[in-house]
Amino acid sequence: MKLPILKLIACTLMTLMIACGKPPSQKEHTQNWTNYVRIAGHGLNLSNIDNTITRATETNVFGIEVDNDIPGRYESFLDPTEKLAAIKAMADKAHAINNYSFVYIAGLECITANADQTEHTFFKDHPDWVQRKLTGEPAIFGGGTAFWIDEGDEDVWISPYALEWRKIYMERVRQIAATGIDGIFVDIPYWMTHFDGWEDSWASFDDYTVAAFKEKTGLNAKSDLKLGDFSDANFRKWVDFRIVALTNFMKEISEQAKSVNPECQVIAEIYPGIEDAAVRVGADVYELFQVVDVIAHEYSGGRGNAASKNPLDWFSRMAGMYTFRAFAGGKASWMLSYSWGPEQEKIVPGDAIKNLMLSNVMAGTNCWDAARHVMSGSNDFETRKVVYKWISDHEKIFYLPRTPIHPIGIYFSPKTRNYFADDFMASYKGVLYMFLQGHREFEIVTPRTLSGFAGEVLILPDVKCLSDEENSQIEKYFKSGKALVVTGESGKYDATGATRAQNPLHTLLEISDAGKEMMSNSGREFSYYPNCPGKAYFQTARQSFDEQAWPGQHQNAPFYAMMADFFSRIDSQFNFQSPVTIDATPFVSTQTAMVDGKMHVFVANYKGLKGKENAAQLPEENVRITFPAKAGSKVLALPYLGEVEEIASEIRDGKLACTIPGIAKGMVIWCE
Repeated sequence: MKLPILKLIACTLMTLMIACGKPPSQKEHTQNWTNYVRIAGHGLNLSNIDNTITRATETNVFGIEVDNDIPGRYESFLDPTEKLAAIKAMADKAHAINNYSFVYIAGLECITANADQTEHTFFKDHPDWVQRKLTGEPAIFGGGTAFWIDEGDEDVWISPYALEWRKIYMERVRQIAATGIDGIFVDIPYWMTHFDGWEDSWASFDDYTVAAFKEKTGLNAKSDLKLGDFSDANFRKWVDFRIVALTNFMKEISEQAKSVNPECQVIAEIYPGIEDAAVRVGADVYELFQVVDVIAHEYSGGRGNAASKNPLDWFSRMAGMYTFRAFAGGKASWMLSYSWGPEQEKIVPGDAIKNLMLSNVMAGTNCWDAARHVMSGSNDFETRKVVYKWISDHEKIFYLPRTPIHPIGIYFSPKTRNYFADDFMASYKGVLYMFLQGHREFEIVTPRTLSGFAGEVLILPDVKCLSDEENSQIEKYFKSGKALVVTGESGKYDATGATRAQNPLHTLLEISDAGKEMMSNSGREFSYYPNCPGKAYFQTARQSFDEQAWPGQHQNAPFYAMMADFFSRIDSQFNFQSPVTIDATPFVSTQTAMVDGKMHVFVANYKGLKGKENAAQLPEENVRITFPAKAGSKVLALPYLGEVEEIASEIRDGKLACTIPGIAKGMVIWCE
């Protein structure tokens, strides 16, 4: 962040950190302001900055989003002078109150206002820069296509390979960063596949993009692919090419911004989560986290907004957020998610906001309060004020790094998701649901973190695609005496999606019959399930979980029996014992982790919630938690929106045990 020159000269580095509102612990944990934001959005012009500052201060906002989109509006794309002045003024005002501000810009979209009455529009001037379907139809849209496009406007989506456009775009990025603004928020850098009629287009087939693909692969994208056919090796190359193109586009934005302002953070707004939508639009959170500072997830996770979610929808959201956190590698995950709409008239807006932000903080993600399906406003400013104040008071608990204690690993395979999304996501989410609902410690492992995973057991949930390097790391892990749980067709394909002549995992584990369950062989510990227990659990939970969660009954539920059997097998076969145990119903989500040197349990309660009808949880009663006695001498708890309190505990048989009488919405419990 750039402060005025006199301040910069006057302040030491530590003073500057404190003045900018950074927690004292940030230096030692290498975290910056992005890890602690509590966001709200605002329009931006020179006349409304003071009001924005006032509202942000009143409602405890830390991290002020402003929107005057320079490259996404054709007029300012050509002449940004006026908007740059407003951005600089906003940055200065935010810094004066020890806050931070970041500015919205479009990624590959540009709107020309009143295009029906204007001689020069983006498309009229540069039709060759625009993305196209295979049939040649350009990605040009008018009012009504999306809520942000007014009648008479022209909305176009641009190829990142239109180099003349890209040169100007990057110049605008440098100019924005030079204002001293703390961050540049890039909205939806996607291939146009998400408007009506474009979903199956796998765009873009404009001349620039087709030429780039030809140079990269030697293939003609217009004739050498079977669009949508993942059994076609050339189509898989197209899938990979599209993801790399957008990742490199965001990488260049970050490089250009930091070339003039090294402290300027680049944030990518992405709506696909961990599922197949990431492949279709080409914006993959896993890849993007390597090249940007933050990702803002416009992510539901399960159906709709908070007011419309049933209990299993909340677990879907938790699974997505924990996976984002695994991808982030210490960077921040912002949740641009929505709480309530007028069609949910039975739900009090403030209750929906509280439930949404409960899920965020328990997963360690940052909150963004907005009204309806936009980035600004609020469905209840008073609730924002209360929740944001509470988060501010306890931010270290939620946003200091969470490190594993004694986890079981769950493997996320981006390549398997890319080529076999349906099978993999059912297996992966099913396994993760069991850990969240069975209250077992987990660590999500990815190709980037596989070599450093130290847990005793690693689960491969139908991980069909494994590279040679991944297979080598897994073999090294297994031969070190660690255990594997291998399910489905794990290892059948290589990193390109091609079938291997011999499955390396089957060779490693001496599996001779791919259709038969198999356990440890020759003293090496593993389980092989040709039919993935995670996929079976995912399907069963979808059928019955919500019906059991509404009244809070689970003992006789089929999904509960499946989960109990799964963990019983792991515990008995691998002699696995968790240092922290949690006895609670499967309708609360838990994560166990070390925070600031102390064992913590994060609990979110979704019992009794019913989409569009009820946003008040049934209390979770008599939750029993045991820690190792060496973890501490007392147990503290922070109820959601409450204050820290000590919980009665006792040390017995080498364990520090406590019982929580009731958890209304959520709670964090830890040892001192």
